Amino acid sequence: MAVRHMNQIELAARWNISHRTLERWRWTGEGPKFLKMGGRVVYRLEDIEAFEVERSRDSTTVQDGAR
Repeated sequence: MAVRHMNQIELAARWNISHRTLERWRWTGEGPKFLKMGGRVVYRLEDIEAFEVERSRDSTTVQDGAR
């Protein structure tokens, strides 16, 4: 099974955010795991999906980490 990767432009389009937001998140450690090979940054699809699951919420009143 091949591992699927997305670059920051593709991921920004998936989440409808600026690619600059992803750059800032990499700098601050807030975003999903990423790989950097040379000057190229890519995200594994499995890491993107895990990040999405970790941030899914049932309510705006639920604190981070609590469900």
